[in-house]
Amino acid sequence: MKPAPFLAYLAEPHAEKMAFFRAIATEVGAGKRLGTWAMRWRGYEQTQACAQACLARAKKQPKRALARWLKLTFLKGRYNWARRYFETHPEAVALCWQGLTGTRRAFMEGARDAGARVLFAELSPLPLRRTLDAQGVNAEGSVPRAGAFYDSVTPDLELLANLKGGFKARVPRRADVGQAAGEFGGAQFLFVPLQVPDDSQMTLFADWCGGLAGFLEALADASQSLPEGWHLRLKEHPSSKVALTDKINALIASGARFELDNSADSFAQIAASQGVVTINSSMGLQAMFWDKPVLLTGEALYDIAGVAERVGSAEALKQAFARADGLTFDAALRARFLTWLARDYYIGFDGETLTDARQVQRLLAERT
Repeated sequence: MKPAPFLAYLAEPHAEKMAFFRAIATEVGAGKRLGTWAMRWRGYEQTQACAQACLARAKKQPKRALARWLKLTFLKGRYNWARRYFETHPEAVALCWQGLTGTRRAFMEGARDAGARVLFAELSPLPLRRTLDAQGVNAEGSVPRAGAFYDSVTPDLELLANLKGGFKARVPRRADVGQAAGEFGGAQFLFVPLQVPDDSQMTLFADWCGGLAGFLEALADASQSLPEGWHLRLKEHPSSKVALTDKINALIASGARFELDNSADSFAQIAASQGVVTINSSMGLQAMFWDKPVLLTGEALYDIAGVAERVGSAEALKQAFARADGLTFDAALRARFLTWLARDYYIGFDGETLTDARQVQRLLAERT
C-alpha cells in the first residue's frame, strides 16, 4: 500500500509563516516540521555544483576564504541531508519559505533531485493571500508572462474593487519613514517606491541596473528627460535598515529632479501620481488597482506586455520618462490578469486557516 503523503517543511522563526505551513499540512493530510541544521556528509555527484550555486545566491557573502569554505561545507551537508531524507520518504512534499537563496535553496534542490514534489511559499501583494508555487516565487514563479494566457479569464471587477479596499500601508520600522496623510497640490510626478537594498528581489532580479544604487543613478540621469514641471517622487522602504536619505539628497543637490517624501502614505502617493516606476516592487502590481501605468526595470511576475512596461536599459528609461504624460496600459488585459492572480493563483489565508484550498489541491494533483 502506498504511504499517504505528508508535508515536510523547514522550521521558521515567524509564527505567521509556521501557521501558513500548518494550514497547508492540514490540507495535504499531515505535516512534519524539519530542523534547519541537520546535515549529512556522504555526498552525491551533484553536491558540489549545487552547493556552489546556492552559495552564489546567498544573501550574506563570506568575505574570508575560511568563512567561505565553512559555508560551502554547510550547504553541501544540507543538500546531502535533504536529498537523502526525501529519497527515504518519497511520499513527502517539500515546503519552505522563498527557497531562493542559501540553505533554503540547498534544501529545496536536494528535495527536487530526490524526485520529491516541492512547494515554495512567500507573501502576496494582495490582501489576505499568500503565494504557493511548485516552481518558485517572485520572478521565478509559474505565473505565465504571455498575455494570451489570460484571454479566457472573465474579469471580476467586484473582486478587484474589494481587494483595492483591503490594501493597508506597511507599518514603518523606521522613525524617519511614516504613513501620514499627504498633500500633493496637483503636482505632476511618477512615484518611485524604493525597495530593501539587500532583499533577494534586488540581489537576484534587478537586471541591468544591478541593484538600488544603480537604479538611483539611472533615475537621476533619466529624470532630466521628464516633461517640464514633472518630477520623480521617491519614498524609502518602511522596513529597510539601510537608509538612502543622504544618497538621495546628494543626487537632488546634483540636479536630479527628485522629491523625497518619506512621510506620506504610500498608497496616497500612488493615487496622486501619474504612474509608478520600480525595479520589481510589489507596489508596482498594487498600483494597478489605482489604474496607474507601471514602468519596471527588473524581473517581475507582472512583466507582461500591456500589464506593465519593461524598461530594458538606461537609455530606454530616458525615453520612457520623455513620454511620461502619455504612458498607457491595456486595462482589459490587466483586469483579467489581476482577477486570475486573486482567484486562481494566490491562496486565501486569514492568518490561521486557508480560506480557499483549491490551489493546494491543484499543485498536489500536478505531480501525483
